[in-house]
Amino acid sequence: MSVSLVVQRACEHDAPQDALLQSWADIALRDHPGVGELVIRIVDEAESQALNAQYRDKDKPTNVLSFTAEPLPEEFAELADEQALGDLVICAAVVAAEAQAQGKSLQAHWAHMVIHGCLHLLGHDHVEADEAERMEDLERKLLAELNFSDPYE
Repeated sequence: MSVSLVVQRACEHDAPQDALLQSWADIALRDHPGVGELVIRIVDEAESQALNAQYRDKDKPTNVLSFTAEPLPEEFAELADEQALGDLVICAAVVAAEAQAQGKSLQAHWAHMVIHGCLHLLGHDHVEADEAERMEDLERKLLAELNFSDPYE
């Protein structure tokens, strides 16, 4: 079962079609049944910078931000078919600039950002070296299944 994806396009910058975004989210979330709605909001640099400053105290645009949804209160959880996973905010201009600077295809870098963001929503992190290694190994594995090369090379 695939995640219910809502795509919000809040800027004019080119971004992948919804079906591609859906396929990348599905592969990242396939081992997590019951995951419900995921919102991917595609933004410009100004919105990314504002959110990054507000939530991470970093006054610059960034490639992807992950916002985990609050779980439903127990008394309402039984009424819902699925729990919302959260929101990914992806800055199209930053992703494009990074792909070019790193010599990667734009599609490969978008897939990486969607997978990376979804893994954050599932609780993965890369603050500590051992956590980063586990998360990066999982990203490599999932991207290889999509025939994309190692994003960290």
